[in-house]
Amino acid sequence: MLKNNAVLATVVFAMVVTVSSVSYTFYQLYETNRAKHIDNIFSKHSLISQIYHTYIIKQVSQPMFEANLALYDLEEISDETDYETIIRQGRILKSDGNGDEMMEQYSLSESPFETHAAQQVITSMIEHRGHIYFWVESSRHSVLLEDRNIEPYRPLNLLSAYGTIMTILLVSFALIIYRLRPLRRLRKQIARFGEGDMGVRFRIEGSDEIALIANELDSTQNKIRSLIESRTLFLRNIMHELKTPIAKGRIVATMLSDEKQRGRFEGIFERLESLIGEFALLEEITSGNQYHEKKEYRLIDVIDGAIDLAMVEYDAVDRHIDASIKIEADYRLFVTAVKNLIDNAIKYSPEKRMEIWMEEGEIIFANEGESLKKPLNYYIEPFTKEHPTKDSFGLGLYIVDAILKEHDYVLAYERRENRNCFICVPVKTKRK
Repeated sequence: MLKNNAVLATVVFAMVVTVSSVSYTFYQLYETNRAKHIDNIFSKHSLISQIYHTYIIKQVSQPMFEANLALYDLEEISDETDYETIIRQGRILKSDGNGDEMMEQYSLSESPFETHAAQQVITSMIEHRGHIYFWVESSRHSVLLEDRNIEPYRPLNLLSAYGTIMTILLVSFALIIYRLRPLRRLRKQIARFGEGDMGVRFRIEGSDEIALIANELDSTQNKIRSLIESRTLFLRNIMHELKTPIAKGRIVATMLSDEKQRGRFEGIFERLESLIGEFALLEEITSGNQYHEKKEYRLIDVIDGAIDLAMVEYDAVDRHIDASIKIEADYRLFVTAVKNLIDNAIKYSPEKRMEIWMEEGEIIFANEGESLKKPLNYYIEPFTKEHPTKDSFGLGLYIVDAILKEHDYVLAYERRENRNCFICVPVKTKRK
């Protein structure tokens, strides 16, 4: 599935990587800006610590302490319930002392009175329900102050920029995927065209690259269709025109008084008729325009039909085929392929005999004789043969190979001891 949608998978992967990278970058910006915001706010703690320190060593009175706090918009939280709620539930943003500790670890009870020349003052900045508080404490006393001018960090601008960029990215990738949709349709149309459906149309409205490719394919398809029609018309017309003079020639040949000349001419005309028949079969197989009706047939019946077509004696063909074995095939075409294999096997066998059997789903045609001097591919090509004879035009194995491919078989060859074995191998179990 993934291989069939590699372009779409690549686009989705690029989208995921891009979105993840942008999100991570904005998260880092958020953390950096938030840390700077907290540092800027917390810079005020030294002033608060100084005011508190002056108050705690009784250098100023309570009214003066409150007046100094009001001067910097600081308000003391005197309600004990609010004090405990904020201390326990608030989140420490920063501290110049033990700020990393949990709020519950700080004792809310009054510390015993101690006299020190200098008191250690610890200031922590706390966020609670959208407000900023400074908790100032020492060993003798603690106070919670609310800064009325400072608000927690709100990354509205950053979120707005992030939302805008993400929207642009998602819309862009959505448009890319939308523009790639015609590719899937085009792929299916090409597959149908490759299977022989000449009526499929590739044309797409538009002027983008995909539309240009589709329209070029449509133009190419029209040219291919015209060439195929011209080729088919030419072959059928020429074969039709040739049959008439051949028929007349055979009639005239029967009127010859010289028996030797009559036999020679009749042989020539028979060869011409056989050649035209093979050309017609090749045109049918290779044109791709014919509908081949495939049904299940018993293999033994197909072989018997091929023996009858080859006009050889049944005793010359040793058949070791289970009568229950069936194959799905176009009967006329498959019988022709088997007939050619039988004909070749008997023709090139010194004893004029051959054998057929099944072996692991493969149909084997074997005969005793000399091994092939060239690779099988050489003999599959049209008009090639090892021993020129008057009965062969070098199209036998070419036709066999073409018919087998139409039935999802391939032709193979093996030399086993003193026998030549031509093997019909199913594509699904094709040998390595």
